[in-house]
Amino acid sequence: MKKIKNIVIGHNELPVVADVFFENDAQKKKVVIYAHGFNGFKDWGNFDLIAERFASAGFLFLKFNFSHNGTTIEKPEEFDDLEAFGQNNYTKELTDLKIVVDWVSDKANPYNNFIDGDHIYLIGHSMGGGISILFAAEDARIKKIIGWAAIGECKTPWGNWPPEKINQWKDTGVEYYLNGRTKQLMPLYYQLYEDYQQNQIRLSIQNAISHLNIPILLCHGNSDPAVPVEVAFMLKKWQPDAQLFTLDTDHVFGRKHPWVEQHLPFETEEVVRVSIEFLKEAVSCKP
Repeated sequence: MKKIKNIVIGHNELPVVADVFFENDAQKKKVVIYAHGFNGFKDWGNFDLIAERFASAGFLFLKFNFSHNGTTIEKPEEFDDLEAFGQNNYTKELTDLKIVVDWVSDKANPYNNFIDGDHIYLIGHSMGGGISILFAAEDARIKKIIGWAAIGECKTPWGNWPPEKINQWKDTGVEYYLNGRTKQLMPLYYQLYEDYQQNQIRLSIQNAISHLNIPILLCHGNSDPAVPVEVAFMLKKWQPDAQLFTLDTDHVFGRKHPWVEQHLPFETEEVVRVSIEFLKEAVSCKP
């Protein structure tokens, strides 16, 4: 199996860094692109183990760090650039995902001989799930989507803040979010809120998913404390043709970071199994 780590595939002010996993044989492979969530990165929870599962199933699996997620090329598993984190927003992430899909589709791509560019699929976790839905509504190259604990609106993490805190955010220009794992105070500049206000139609997940006519799978934990399972049922209501798979687990399907074991927890294995089965199904689009 080929495992190419930490390659720069483009820039959005800052570099977009990716990993590519695939079996080194003569077959062109359908492509699975993974988009991480808020406070996440491509290697969170030993994600290489998941990448290997998809590669072993015959896919070319690509996972990447959003350009402004706070990690760097030198330290891809640490929030080493908090200024970048504070300048991230939803439209930047949509641009990042376009950079990735353009790279996959580029015939000059060094791995083009292994890529079936007619079959590009997205998997997004949490905020990355919302980004994947939004992007697929804009780009016909995406043929299937899977949301893992996907969000239903682009208001992470300020959706439940009271008006007083929003006003304070505007006045000071910055609020801070405590990373429970690293204990870092992560800056959130007011531009994140402004980006949403200026792009509400484009950033409407409800509008995007309701207009999609490609196969969609939603996987969600019944005990998710970050994105309640009710969000998955709401997404299903907006798009009745979406498939829904729930199980008794949390927001990250039983994993944590760092994940030092060489096997995945049962809950993650189940989500990966169902996802691979979904991606291998020969499902036509809605009429």
